[in-house]
Amino acid sequence: MSISDPIADMLTRIRNANAAKHDTVDVPASKMKISIADILVNEGYIEKYDLVDEGAFKNIHITLKYGADKNEKIITGMKRISKPGLRVYVNKDELPKVLGGLGIAILSTNQGVITDKEARKLHVGGEVLAFVW
Repeated sequence: MSISDPIADMLTRIRNANAAKHDTVDVPASKMKISIADILVNEGYIEKYDLVDEGAFKNIHITLKYGADKNEKIITGMKRISKPGLRVYVNKDELPKVLGGLGIAILSTNQGVITDKEARKLHVGGEVLAFVW
């Protein structure tokens, strides 16, 4: 079965595993998903990720991050913005701020997949993939 929106599937898997208080979650790998996982590690939302080769398929093995106990979640919300049926593009002057700067927006630009803060520094716009807070 093919997935019509693989990025939304990745975000949903992370969101569900976080809600169920799992330590890890596996996501089918792609270049875009690896760069999104890289951003989540750099911004401190997930602990780490590993690429697992299972024969013909590659998976991203994501280790989730919690506070002092598992009741304290680091990721409180994730939302897919640009969807296959409705793409959302912004220019450098319209870059979104998530919760007044407390969260991050993940953008796909000509400079690669970056956060809204990096896009402001580089003065570029692009496709708004997701919000994480």
